[in-house]
Amino acid sequence: MRFTLQREALLKPLQQVVNVVERRQTLPVLANLLVAVTPDRLSLTATDLEVEMIASCALEGAEAGEVTIPAKKWFDIVRALPDGSQVQVSLSGERVTVAAGRSRFTLSTLPAGDFPATDTLELVERIRLPESVLKELIERTAFAMAQQDVRFYLNGLLFDLAETRLRCVATDGHRLALCEASVPTGAQTRKQIILPRKGVLELQRLLEGGDQFVELELARTHVRLHRADVTFTSKLIDGRFPDYEAVIPIGADKHVRVEREVLRAALQRAAILSNEKFRGVRVEVSPGQVRIVAHNPEQEEAVEEIEAETSVDGVAIGFNVTYLLDAISALRGEKVLMQLRDSNSSALLRESDSEACRHVVMPLRL
Repeated sequence: MRFTLQREALLKPLQQVVNVVERRQTLPVLANLLVAVTPDRLSLTATDLEVEMIASCALEGAEAGEVTIPAKKWFDIVRALPDGSQVQVSLSGERVTVAAGRSRFTLSTLPAGDFPATDTLELVERIRLPESVLKELIERTAFAMAQQDVRFYLNGLLFDLAETRLRCVATDGHRLALCEASVPTGAQTRKQIILPRKGVLELQRLLEGGDQFVELELARTHVRLHRADVTFTSKLIDGRFPDYEAVIPIGADKHVRVEREVLRAALQRAAILSNEKFRGVRVEVSPGQVRIVAHNPEQEEAVEEIEAETSVDGVAIGFNVTYLLDAISALRGEKVLMQLRDSNSSALLRESDSEACRHVVMPLRL
């Protein structure tokens, strides 16, 4: 096995796959990348048995072969080489040599046969959608995923696919983020899958936006995404996601319209003096204005008053300020619409002119 490639051309596929490799592995071969070379193509595969990423690029006049190379060391070497270097990689026995200019590095390898084989997928559904749409759906909801919750199905992102729309939903039990978009080819019947946290983060890192289409393949236990030179596969969480539609407040008839940036800045300032443990702020609504109050155990106080389009009077609700800020940051548009019912009910936040993205934040007793 032998090939030569410019540093930048080799670095791109390495960057796309190296994050999948876990630092601490039970199997030594999982710390390596599977390197498959044909005369005109290089393919790199990384897996942690949950998530798999395959990136490829074109070669010229390469000598075919397969081996596994330590992922982190190889990536660090290529990244540290000077721009524009020609990198030659050659296999001799159980050692691989990486050479560029006057630099030479010899790395140990493991046989390609030791690398876990890719599962064959039993396809249930296949959809195509613009990469920018999928990227935005994930970015505007993934922050609300739980972290290491005993309710394992909350440690991931729900993809809810119907005939003409795809929804992404995340919740940690204290807040919920929902974003939907119409897709050209939907599902024949409604499908729900839960992508685990690591898969979501890798997908977020991989997607670049843009108008090109990506293909999403749904199987019973896996999801696979195809994009130009990259194939991403992840196991799914085997569990039932809560009925999120029941969480969205009904009868929240008290409407408050606020400038998004003004509200965000006021909350950030008030958060400075909020209780470091509970992060609570009190939101008081009266006709034409919203008042945000924060206290901490040192008896310090922050008060922010901002103008709002509302006729609501005498409603005061406590919230975790971080949850409010996350929700507002995920919204677009100049104005935010807050829909409230009473001081013991969740608040619904969305863009003033669109219902595509909705965020539910539970109240906090202060």
